[in-house]
Parts: sequence; C-alpha cells; structure tokens
Amino acid sequence: MKKKILIIAGGFSREREISLKTAKGVFLEIKKKYKTKICEPNGNLIKNLRAFKPDVVFNALHGRYGEDGYIQSILESEKIKYTHSGVLSSSIAIDKEISKKIFIKNNILTPKYFKFRFNKFIKKSELIRKIKSKLNFPVVIKPFNEGSSVEVYICSKKNFFKNLKKLSSYKEIMIEKYIPGREIQVAIMGKKKLGAIELVPKRKFYDYKAKYDIKSKTKHIIPVKIKEEKMNEVLSIALKAHKAIDCKGVTRSDFKFYNNKFYLLEINTQPGMTELSLVPEIAKFNNISFLNLIEWIIKDASIQR
Repeated sequence: MKKKILIIAGGFSREREISLKTAKGVFLEIKKKYKTKICEPNGNLIKNLRAFKPDVVFNALHGRYGEDGYIQSILESEKIKYTHSGVLSSSIAIDKEISKKIFIKNNILTPKYFKFRFNKFIKKSELIRKIKSKLNFPVVIKPFNEGSSVEVYICSKKNFFKNLKKLSSYKEIMIEKYIPGREIQVAIMGKKKLGAIELVPKRKFYDYKAKYDIKSKTKHIIPVKIKEEKMNEVLSIALKAHKAIDCKGVTRSDFKFYNNKFYLLEINTQPGMTELSLVPEIAKFNNISFLNLIEWIIKDASIQR
C-alpha cells in the first residue's frame, strides 16, 4: 500500500504564494510514488488530518504560523510525523533576536543590532544619535519574525524615517548594521554540509523580488569562487548554527562575506522548494536530484523533533 503524504501549504503569512509554489513542486515529484494531497492549515486542519491519516506531513509552509513552531505543536499533539525542524528550534530560528543571541553565544559572527519599539517614544534626533553611536549608517531595518526578506529595508540617514514608517504595523523591529559584501547561502542536510551558492542580485540586495521573480535576473554562482579553506569555514559555521539551534532536516543559512569574514544573517528552517529555490540547486550540483532530496526529507520525518 502506498504511503500517505499530506503537504501542508498556503497559510496566513506574507509568504503564502511561495508556500503554494513549494507544495506544487513537491506534489508533482512524489504523486506517482505516494498517495499525496495538499491541504491548507485552516480551521479544518485537525479534522482533515484525522480524515486523511497521513504517514507523514510535508510542511511546505513558510513564515509565521508554519515556520515558527505553531503548526509543529499541532502535529506533535496529533502524533503525526512531520518534516523539517521541531517546535522549539523552529520558534527560535524565526525569531531574529533570539537566534542572534545563540549565534553570539556560540562565537558565530553576526551583524550588530538593537531593538526598536514603536510604542516607546524617542525623539528622531535621539534615534539618529543612537544609530550613529552603536551601528552607523547604512542600517538594515526588518521585523523580528518574517522570512524571505519580507519588509526588509536598507536605509541611509536620508531615507531612514520614510522606511521606518512602512514597518509601523509591527510592535517592534530590529535595526541592524548593514554589512556590504558577497551574498553566500549554505545548505545543511541533516548532519551533512550540502554546499553553498553565491547570489549576485541586479537589485539593491537579495530581497523578496530577487528571490522569487525570474524577471529580477539574480545571478546564481555555483561553485562559489572562494578559496577552499574559506569554503570549508562557511560550511562549518552553517553546520554549527544548525546544531546550536538544534535544527532538523534541511536548513539554509544566509551569509555576507566581507573583509574576509563571514557574517551570519539568519538561518531558514524551511527553505523554498520552487524552480528558483537554492537548496534544490545546491543539491543538484552535488548530484542529488530534486526527487531524491524530497524523499530524503520525507524519510527524515519524525515526531519529538
């Protein structure tokens, strides 16, 4: 009898569209081998889980409610095996402040930052002074718990308050030192250093559009043209971060390479699986087909992750 795989996708985050693309990509690869269905995490989720009785849930959600431990806790309570990281590691990885603190504790270089709360009154001149003394311009402003570079802005002193206003729907945000340099992303598969890829965006940085819009013409460079010892270094840092947060399955870590140093920006516990996604591309370069990658993720599924 065919194994049943339920792909949970869509959801309520800003990355809904990408999640559905990931689900479609996975579904097309495995539909012949497994009894497969795509399901939305709506009010009927538990009812649908109990009706379909999947052997494994393939978590294709991205961003909040899917990548932050919320859906994982439901699957744990239903005792259904699922893919990717567990409840605690998912909630830590998506929280940019907590994950940064873990990176720092583990001597992993990450850009300096401070927290800004919208409900805490501070004069514009005071905020500018604080930025200049702690970080200096340019800075990056972003929410603490969104993925795929959603609502991320690189700011000079001139456009800072204009961009800050765009994030006012969030209670608090991160103001982070901007690190120039090369964009290098590393994939980890279980305990294996899968590989790295360099991105050269035509846009200002590797933002949401550069990630997912084919028209943005982001250049993907693989193999990355760096010395072997530097390649080994960045792969080791990514594995160290993966282990420090106790991640499972596949992760992708985002780095900036500047002045011969690697700065870890964040770790993604549920990387995309679309035609433009980086983990499948890194896997392919290392002779792992898209189907084999998905099958590995399914076989790796468990509870109490």
